[in-house]
Amino acid sequence: MTPETLFIEDYERQLKEKARYLQQIMAQFHAPYVKIFDSQPINYRMRAEFRVWHDYDNIFHIMFDPQTKKHIPIDHFMAGSLLMNELMSAMIAAVRSSRVLRNKLFQLDYLTTLSGEAVITLIYHQSPEEKEWRKHATQLREDLRAKGYQVNLISRAAKQKICIECNYAEEFLPVSGRILNYRQIENSFTQPNAGINIKMLEWALEATQESRGDLLELYCGNGNFSLALACNFERILATEIAKPSVEAAQHNLIANKIENVQIIRMSATEFTQAIQGKREFTRMRNIDLHSYQCETIFVNPPRSGLDEVTTKMVQAYPRIIYISCNPKSLCHNLSMLAASHTIELLALFDQFPYTNHIECGLLLVRKAKYTKY
Repeated sequence: MTPETLFIEDYERQLKEKARYLQQIMAQFHAPYVKIFDSQPINYRMRAEFRVWHDYDNIFHIMFDPQTKKHIPIDHFMAGSLLMNELMSAMIAAVRSSRVLRNKLFQLDYLTTLSGEAVITLIYHQSPEEKEWRKHATQLREDLRAKGYQVNLISRAAKQKICIECNYAEEFLPVSGRILNYRQIENSFTQPNAGINIKMLEWALEATQESRGDLLELYCGNGNFSLALACNFERILATEIAKPSVEAAQHNLIANKIENVQIIRMSATEFTQAIQGKREFTRMRNIDLHSYQCETIFVNPPRSGLDEVTTKMVQAYPRIIYISCNPKSLCHNLSMLAASHTIELLALFDQFPYTNHIECGLLLVRKAKYTKY
């Protein structure tokens, strides 16, 4: 029996344990029964980073054992997409034979897509000579494309970045009968598990299908949820602080011919200050906040969750969609939100199989007798 077979056979047990734990910690908030969205047991990760180990003229992908800290050579990554595994083999063989590409190389990052495009980033301890590196990398890219791989290459070192053609891959996801095009930029956040991402988008669509008016979205990233949810609302006003993600979101709106979404580059804290009239921002001078009739707010915060001021602002909305990657910070936010809202839907999205990581989604609806203090 192979190690992969052992992992796969244990997957259902581990997933049920996650669901049991989530149900247990949500019981204090009178949550409904959790709906479970499982992952592919193998080949589910679309992006990964590997350190590179040099043994004279030979090189390997490696990972470090979390207990012993010893390096483990990796020639096959069970969690990685099929495309990633194919490219890992091709890259090691090509870089091994090129002194220019392997010199001072210490990391390889892979970003792959379901659509078959990929970006590979070579990270160096020391900046390579650009003309020589570009020559060898261009030849490598052409060799890979001749084998059918739609791939672009990037070099990163201190104060240097070299792109062979472009720094992104185009992803096309089937979501509730539609195909959505997402530009995914290297070194920016993208959902790591494409299959689970599709299920998250479809869950959010179903949870908001009876919505009225407009949507306010905080932490919109590259427009991952914005694009899918645009059809359920009159308008969407979305915020994101990371500049590359905002640029990707703007491109994605145009590529998908979506015209009812407005993206603002600002943090959730800044937007809360703006909507409460505490600060004015020049980037919002052409946006009439009072024209939006938002009855739903969508939040997808980082692991730290929502800060107290933003949580209080969120309470003003009748319906809240909350995507969480950290049950601990979620429970902290719910200790306040549960005073005003009831959890109507609870979902577990198994973004990272075989780990303790829990990603979940909630629909909260304001209690009829709640009066905003």
